Amino acid sequence: MKALSISAAFSAIFLISCQKTSTPDPDQKPFAVQDSASLVKKGEYLVTITGCNDCHTPKKMGPKGPELIEELLLSGFQGKNAIPEFDKERTQKGFAQMSPDMTAAAGPWGVSFAANITPDETGIGSWTFEQFKTAITQGKYKGQENGRPLLPPMPWFNYTDMKDEDLRAIFAYLKSIKPVENVVPTPKQFEK
Repeated sequence: MKALSISAAFSAIFLISCQKTSTPDPDQKPFAVQDSASLVKKGEYLVTITGCNDCHTPKKMGPKGPELIEELLLSGFQGKNAIPEFDKERTQKGFAQMSPDMTAAAGPWGVSFAANITPDETGIGSWTFEQFKTAITQGKYKGQENGRPLLPPMPWFNYTDMKDEDLRAIFAYLKSIKPVENVVPTPKQFEK
């Protein structure tokens, strides 16, 4: 009886050790907690305290100053709008300027536009978590390793050491909000 038990235990261990195992790919099969309401809520909190709305959500002027345009939440500079005019001489002196809706900025680098970070295809709809992480922690356009650097005022360098759990929460929240179709223009250089 004892030999049978040892033999059965050995067989079980052998079968288990021969099974193919792999690390789950978080982009293909999300962790159960990644889709949870608490992860999305944490992401919303992090998006709020890190100031993403400051540049990525268009604003209108209200009685107490700029107010978010809720239906355009995190959709960036609106591509249908005319490109704002900035004082080129001031930018050459090192001054930065913002558009009235605070989604475009100008400085010595030229004019940059806040990206659409909603889950629409014109935003981050087709992005993987790895692309998002690369964009946020390495400052790469569209999260592409060989992409151009993100331009000011995007403070990506403040997020280089952000923990994956926080990045996953932000990504989950951004993927949960209302998609807004909006193609943001490419950065502009000032004419010489």
